[in-house]
Amino acid sequence: SNPASNLHIETQRQRNTMHKEFDSFENFEKFEIQTTDPEVKITGRRGGEGPPLLLLHGNPLSHLSWQSVASRLAQDFSVVVTDLRGYGESSKPRGKSDHSNYTFRRMAQDQVDVMAHFGFTEFFLAGHDRGARTAYRMALDHKEKVLKAAFLDILPTRLVWAEMNNIDVNLSLYHWTFMAQPLGFPETLLRGNEAFYIKNKLMTQGLGKGGFSEEQIAHYISLCTPENIHGVCEDYRAGATLDLQMDTEDFESGRKIECPSMVLWGAHSHTARHHNPAQAWADYASNIERARALPCGHYPMEQAPEETYQELLAFFKV
Repeated sequence: SNPASNLHIETQRQRNTMHKEFDSFENFEKFEIQTTDPEVKITGRRGGEGPPLLLLHGNPLSHLSWQSVASRLAQDFSVVVTDLRGYGESSKPRGKSDHSNYTFRRMAQDQVDVMAHFGFTEFFLAGHDRGARTAYRMALDHKEKVLKAAFLDILPTRLVWAEMNNIDVNLSLYHWTFMAQPLGFPETLLRGNEAFYIKNKLMTQGLGKGGFSEEQIAHYISLCTPENIHGVCEDYRAGATLDLQMDTEDFESGRKIECPSMVLWGAHSHTARHHNPAQAWADYASNIERARALPCGHYPMEQAPEETYQELLAFFKV
């Protein structure tokens, strides 16, 4: 028998098993929607009935990170889960020279376009990690659309950059500066090392391996195409330039998120190491209705799914 051929068959078998496991969104329909950016279509799933609720994932994940809570939330809401541009199965355009097509403003507009496609002009919103940063910008730029917003395990972008002179913060968030390096540098170093990078950095933040199964880790490694890596780097390049500039201008002008907000964070996450996140967010959101530490690290949906679900339900259910 041919060892290479056997390896290919085994890899294919694992991939088929993996995708079966990742289809646990009960009664959700997959979609692909053209946005107002001709280069970008957003993929995701929709399920349930009731008030609309948009769920946004973080890096290096996809909409599948919400699978532990989305089906349960769909008992009370029309749930929309998406892949951000550059991530999952959504489009991954080449970054513009100023990174403007990967700002959280542009990412937020993508998601507003998706909700408009379904006829949702007002909706609830929850985001984790980069998805929470997208949600932050959306709650500022589209405040007439966002009824309530939940931010999971982040501190505001401007605050994080302001604290990068703290060595502990810098070492734990080194990927912010690494991925923001000039075009081609991080992309080249990550190429061929995708599995090592995901297993040894992004899946280890808080509580050991991070609460991910081997199948989930394999799935996220499989998403690490050159186009995805470039998209993620562009996301971080925009975060270090245009996003920081926008957030600083808003902060200095006193502009805050006005809608009722909830802040959730992992008690074992880097997010809570130097700050009380609720106090930190008070400078950026004027109406924080709920703030809770969850028994987890950086990945609440994987590490504390029951507590995450209960908090989201309690906050959004009218």
